[in-house]
Amino acid sequence: MSTTAKHPDPESDPRVKAVFDDIRATRKSDFVNNMWHYLAFDSGLLEKTWAEVKAVMATPSALDPLVKEMLYIAVSVTNGCGYCAHSHTAAAKAKGMTAAQHADLLRVIALAAKTNQLATALQLPVDPVFDADHLP
Repeated sequence: MSTTAKHPDPESDPRVKAVFDDIRATRKSDFVNNMWHYLAFDSGLLEKTWAEVKAVMATPSALDPLVKEMLYIAVSVTNGCGYCAHSHTAAAKAKGMTAAQHADLLRVIALAAKTNQLATALQLPVDPVFDADHLP
């Protein structure tokens, strides 16, 4: 259940329409998912959020697009965001994530969650060798 109502005609706002058009062009698809429809209640928030997503997720960088999606899945799972876990799993599959890669990703997420909890519970001191001043 959402906390804001989905606007019946969000593209009646020219700012929203411009963002939706850019989403369609960037993703080469007519589909605009609910994240953007529900953020359309505030055109400024919509514009800023899309600009950040586009800059990080849709702009070529040192990370492969599939790796970015897999990282997004891991963070979404860790943060308990079902919507993002679903949407970025779909995006990763569309970018070629195999069932074996997905299973491996889930194993890494589960292991990291467990060892993070153990390290937090034990309040482990960081080894000096892990300090950036000691790394090559």
